[in-house]
Amino acid sequence: MFRPGNPLPGIVNDHQASPHCTREEGQPRPMEDLRQPTAAERVRTLVESRVSAALSIPGIELDDLGSGVPEARAVNTGGDVILLVPADSPAARAGAYAQDDDVTAVMELTDVAPVSVPHRVRGRAWVAGWLTAVRGRERGIAAKLLTERHPAGPPPGGMGWMMLRLEVGEAQVDDLWGESRVAAEDFAAARPDPLARHEVELLQHLAAAHPAQLDRLTALLGDQAAAAAADHRPVPLALDRYGMRLRYCRRQEGFDVRFEFPDPVTDVMGLRREMHRLFEAAGWED
Repeated sequence: MFRPGNPLPGIVNDHQASPHCTREEGQPRPMEDLRQPTAAERVRTLVESRVSAALSIPGIELDDLGSGVPEARAVNTGGDVILLVPADSPAARAGAYAQDDDVTAVMELTDVAPVSVPHRVRGRAWVAGWLTAVRGRERGIAAKLLTERHPAGPPPGGMGWMMLRLEVGEAQVDDLWGESRVAAEDFAAARPDPLARHEVELLQHLAAAHPAQLDRLTALLGDQAAAAAADHRPVPLALDRYGMRLRYCRRQEGFDVRFEFPDPVTDVMGLRREMHRLFEAAGWED
């Protein structure tokens, strides 16, 4: 639900560049005319992932002892973000005394590549809305949801912890695909990418166990890109259901190449099939 006075701040984009181009001080920018997750899907994926998150409330200092960092988070069926925070934190106190949902808050998420590459921050997202304590019958549902998402975490209903509900007013993302705003209803309707929960281990495995196969993919590039990649090291940077992005690195510089899958991938088994096809197309033989 959108309300007047949306709390989401503006974002200064400090790494603009043209498609397929790299500036030394910033990320390679998005590629045009490629299938890609929507902005709402990208935000939803980050919210439901394990990337770092920090909560800020205008007028309240939250950075002492990490009190502005939710211990766990999940999204309910209505598109609200459920947060687990220490019961003695400023965020918990603000939520406990909220009246008429008037405590505005912004959660910032930072997505860092799980492999070593230049310009390792892949993107950021901001989710802004109104913060209240989870009460009544909603507590059981919210606790079950958090436990399912974070089975190894602290018990959501346990002593020392409090559940908060962030009713989303608007979101924004600035990442490898570009910068976009996301309406609350689009965030609620979106679903996280099916590969997101496996992406970290998959990228690390590709980087550690398959550098020769990744290098062979250079054969699929056009002459100009292949020549540019000749003295660069390919590193797997990102995976989603539509394809894989490699960053060709040399010292602190690099450029990105996107390899699309013929059909969207829905699970890890499908990804393995597409990766085998990709390596075979590049002339790799087991």
